[in-house]
Amino acid sequence: MSDDKTTAGDISPAVSRSDTPSYEVRLWPHRSLPRKGFRIVMTIAGIALALPVLPLMGTRVMWALLPFLVGAWGLLYLLIKRNYRDGRLEEHLRLWPDMICVERREPTGAMLRWQANPYWVDLTMHPNARPENYLTLRGAGRLIELGAFLVPEEREALFTQLNDALARVRATPEAAPWRPDV
Repeated sequence: MSDDKTTAGDISPAVSRSDTPSYEVRLWPHRSLPRKGFRIVMTIAGIALALPVLPLMGTRVMWALLPFLVGAWGLLYLLIKRNYRDGRLEEHLRLWPDMICVERREPTGAMLRWQANPYWVDLTMHPNARPENYLTLRGAGRLIELGAFLVPEEREALFTQLNDALARVRATPEAAPWRPDV
């Protein structure tokens, strides 16, 4: 991604293009717990933590246990909220005959951008790396990771789709073999 960090509202040259990309994909982490499920989990956790305290109502033991039970429930709440915040990560890849552009929106809202000439881009899948099937794009003097938050099977499918799209774009006459990074 580019070194320049911009805010989410800034426009890159790729965003301002009027022509439709040859290939476009938007990637984001899997959300296994929807908002309704969050409320259900927190209710069940609250009930489960309160049940052992009910027979101890009014005793000193209850007051000794209560801070730990409330702390456990509060920690669960904060960790799930943090997971939701981290889940706002998103990558947007677009491919034209003369440019490939990857925009990554961080959970903080910062936007990282990378672009290169697709004729000279090198897409690599590292099957034995951690994470498994790790994807990288090399071009314009930079190496970026792609879809690191996806499961290995999704990264493999993305590799196949993007490799095919790059081959189609490179076969078009608009794909200029000039090197902007030299």
